[in-house]
Amino acid sequence: MAKKVMEVLTPIDHSTVTYEPFRKSFYSAHSETCALKAQEVANLRSELDVRVDGVDVPAPVRSFMHLGLDRKMLQTLMKLGLEAPTAIQTQAFPVALSGRDLIGIAKTGSGKTLAFTLPMVRHVMDQRELQRGEGPIALVLAPTRELAHQTYVQAKKFLAVYGASCAAIYGGAGKWEQVQALKKGVEVVVATPGRLIEMIRKKAAPMNRVTFVVLDEADRMFEMGFEPQLRSVMGQVRPDRQILMFSATFRRRIETLALDVLTNPVKLTVGQIGQANEDIRQIAVVLPGHGAKWPWLMSKIRSLVDEGRLLIFAGSKAGCEELAKNLAVAFPAAPALCLHGDKTQQERAEALTKFKHGACRVLVATDVAARGLDVKDVKNVVNFDVAKSIDTHVHRIGRTGRMGLEGFEPGTAYTLVTRNESQFAAQLVYNMDVSGQSVSAELLALARKDSRFQQS
Repeated sequence: MAKKVMEVLTPIDHSTVTYEPFRKSFYSAHSETCALKAQEVANLRSELDVRVDGVDVPAPVRSFMHLGLDRKMLQTLMKLGLEAPTAIQTQAFPVALSGRDLIGIAKTGSGKTLAFTLPMVRHVMDQRELQRGEGPIALVLAPTRELAHQTYVQAKKFLAVYGASCAAIYGGAGKWEQVQALKKGVEVVVATPGRLIEMIRKKAAPMNRVTFVVLDEADRMFEMGFEPQLRSVMGQVRPDRQILMFSATFRRRIETLALDVLTNPVKLTVGQIGQANEDIRQIAVVLPGHGAKWPWLMSKIRSLVDEGRLLIFAGSKAGCEELAKNLAVAFPAAPALCLHGDKTQQERAEALTKFKHGACRVLVATDVAARGLDVKDVKNVVNFDVAKSIDTHVHRIGRTGRMGLEGFEPGTAYTLVTRNESQFAAQLVYNMDVSGQSVSAELLALARKDSRFQQS
């Protein structure tokens, strides 16, 4: 923890710096959008389960054709099989393309990466070209190297069309290679906070050209203790930048940061805050104790693997290792790989690659290691150990039921709850209830043992 406290930068007195002007707003509403009456806009948001909070919020847009995008962007979207915006994208696109700051609260698997990537690329390509020694124009901060890498891959697809470039800056990868990538000049940097601060200290990543910032999975960055680093980095960026913040939850500390660093933001919420994706089928399995978990898993493992990729969550690194080893012995037909924070970057990357490409069908992971994991066909998730919080549970089960090329592909999440976990059971009952899930009598009975459980 001491290292994190030290990883702060000297604040810049922006009043002493002359920044060149830049353009934020690129959006002009399509005639069909302009024709919508106020009640029609309200009905559309209700249909999409989208709520907005802000002044003069533009109406949602149901077609990519109504965003004023150029042919290159539209062709890229088409090649990627993206036919229409998701719920969060319908509202985030017009807000972000209008130059507004945005707080996006949405469940995992909602399509929020594209919600910020598309406006980011439009913003970047409007700026003058980078000169030698200049830093990025857009900055994306993410909590983990896996999420940073996946965002980098997504951004590259769109930037390459325009001859622009992107760099991924995170721990576990070679610093020298990252410094060299930055020195070449890149329009977009996707980074974890700690490694970015190292690069700024080395003067490899000057922030004077940054005008567009994304804080992705802000709730997770707070959980991991990155608030000082976030504030430190934001202090290096010009005050009139545009910021998009995305989170699955919106707790008080995140709200405080938003008030401090965003300017008159539009707050956009899809679904209920902290609510699981209702398209994911949740099954809670109540067991007498920890010892009953392994027999349950053995009774289900073959059918789960036959259905598709299986992601299993363990509560600790040691538990993750033990479970993966036991699975390899008991079920050699589909040996499991292990993913946790003590693995090297190469080991983590290899495990993810094998899992994504089908060489491995079972992945056992801890919460931190699996954060941001985006594999299109994870059919089932098993919470072998319950999450430390209901918000983490929401993120876990969001690994299944992803946006695929043919629309939303639902999955199933199994949560193994033991008799001494009544407090979590109480939270799970509420979570499942508001998500429209069926709550078993066994889970409800366990939840009622918690003194704080209030029957609705």
